[in-house]
Amino acid sequence: MAVFTEVPESSAQELLSQLSLGSLVELKGIQGGIENTNYFLTSSEGHYVLTLFERLTHEQLPFYLHLMKHLAQGGIPVPDPVSDKNGDILLTVEGKPAAVVNRLKGQSELSPTPAHCAAVGDMLARMHLAGADYKRQQPNLRGLAWWNDTVPVVLPYLDASQAALIQTELAYQNHIAASSAYTALPRGPIHADLFRDNVMFDGSAEAPKLSGFFDFYFAGVDTWLFDVAVCLNDWCTHHAEDILADGTHDASKAQALLAAYQAVRPFSAAERQLLNPMLRAGALRFWTSRLWDFHLPREASMLKPHDPTHFERVLRQRVAQPVTL
Repeated sequence: MAVFTEVPESSAQELLSQLSLGSLVELKGIQGGIENTNYFLTSSEGHYVLTLFERLTHEQLPFYLHLMKHLAQGGIPVPDPVSDKNGDILLTVEGKPAAVVNRLKGQSELSPTPAHCAAVGDMLARMHLAGADYKRQQPNLRGLAWWNDTVPVVLPYLDASQAALIQTELAYQNHIAASSAYTALPRGPIHADLFRDNVMFDGSAEAPKLSGFFDFYFAGVDTWLFDVAVCLNDWCTHHAEDILADGTHDASKAQALLAAYQAVRPFSAAERQLLNPMLRAGALRFWTSRLWDFHLPREASMLKPHDPTHFERVLRQRVAQPVTL
């Protein structure tokens, strides 16, 4: 959510007119994130988010935007893309593919309790089921094929210990992907990036109410278990702000998330078998992408690359101390 492309107010007003959303009140760039340009767009008609896509193409974007529309129509609280006068939800702003969605209520919770984790587990399972009949197909573009391509690119920036770990894990994940258990995993559209800053909560700290999932622009068709693992690695792991900052697993939060998820969609035998390999896969994916973004950054007016070492620690912990159901 950095700002790579500056949008003048005149362009924003032209866009609002195109969408019949009234007159411009405020246009404010959003700091954070590393993929797209994002603005809070406030008009006389309401509060929205404008996204300009810096890497995704006009050909790739219908999968994401129509997935959000499909989930919104299925009762999942996600940003709902706004259509123009021709019914199109994929727009063009400053020469870039773009979309405008409604702004969700509430705020992210960066220090979640088990109650927050349970709410995420419940809604994640509901989202998976709601997306099961989505017809469009697109692979997870940051999946195994991307890891195989990108790990060699980041290897020169690693020390011997790190290089050994990332290459060994990549070989392990290729082995897992070739197994019969992996083939048996249920799959469908996944969010693939459902970190704490991509979920909104309303209500009180004692009784949090999940008000929405957002930022679906890493979504793709993959195993539902990988989506669960990505959540567990972020929501149920000790971070730098914790007393334990070593990437260790937080069992109480994980139990809350997994129990709530399975109350809606119980895990299959293959999923129970492969939980820890998918936790390792999630850690590898984000360690690799953060190494890439950190050492090979793009220029932007508001850009804060994430620290890659956090997911290195998470991966080492999942290898040393496997998590089981």
